[in-house]
Amino acid sequence: MLSQVACASSPVSTALPAGSAAALAPSGKLRACINLGNPILARKEATTGATTDATPGAVSGVSVDLATDLARQLGLPLELIVVDAALKSVQTVASGGADIGFFAVDPGRAAGVNFTAPYVLIEGAYLVQHNSPLQDNAEVDRAGNRIMVGKGSAYDLYLSRNLKAASLAYAPTSPTVVERFLAEGVEVAAGVKQQLQADAARLPGLRLLPGHFMVIEQAMGLPTGRGEAAAAALKAFVEQAKSSGFVAAALQRHNIVGASVAPPSVG
Repeated sequence: MLSQVACASSPVSTALPAGSAAALAPSGKLRACINLGNPILARKEATTGATTDATPGAVSGVSVDLATDLARQLGLPLELIVVDAALKSVQTVASGGADIGFFAVDPGRAAGVNFTAPYVLIEGAYLVQHNSPLQDNAEVDRAGNRIMVGKGSAYDLYLSRNLKAASLAYAPTSPTVVERFLAEGVEVAAGVKQQLQADAARLPGLRLLPGHFMVIEQAMGLPTGRGEAAAAALKAFVEQAKSSGFVAAALQRHNIVGASVAPPSVG
């Protein structure tokens, strides 16, 4: 787990409710957990020279931009806690090791994390070998098919609940899914559509099945015990980030294709 201080990005202008800083970040600084396991939302930038765990390469992305602007609105310093897998991000926030995080909404995570409405929608897709007999998403859930997923990812949680005949195999993180899929010779890999498209373009003999098997709702979240004022402040921030165009601008700034801004919350 790595930490770094983030720099500023284009701001959202609307003020948050009074008392939001104390409610969201009682320590006096905003600790935001950033998951590198979802390259749509965060990535580590290339660095020159050697880096260590104590001096990580800078991270950037939509989630970093959102965390930076929330800290600006709260008038607090920002600490980024950088992890490489969704499960670690959930554990960090649920345990109180961070004040906020960025997650795919899933009922399996609700015990420890209080979610906002989603701010981005992302497609989850299947990838197979070029010579696979599988041609459609509906053909995947059949006996004998094994699906490689990142352990604790949104795809793991969703498929664990919904598969009837196929079985799951596990990679330690979502970015290593295709590597483990090839190494273990399983039938299908599941993950963020854009990540799988990039892997298919980089590696020979792979193809995506058409369309998607799920739509992932990406939201912000905070520890469930943080209180109603904190939850209301974070939800308000997400809604203004969507309505102001901040999320759309961040997607464009980071050249993210295939993800869309979630609609306004009606609740």
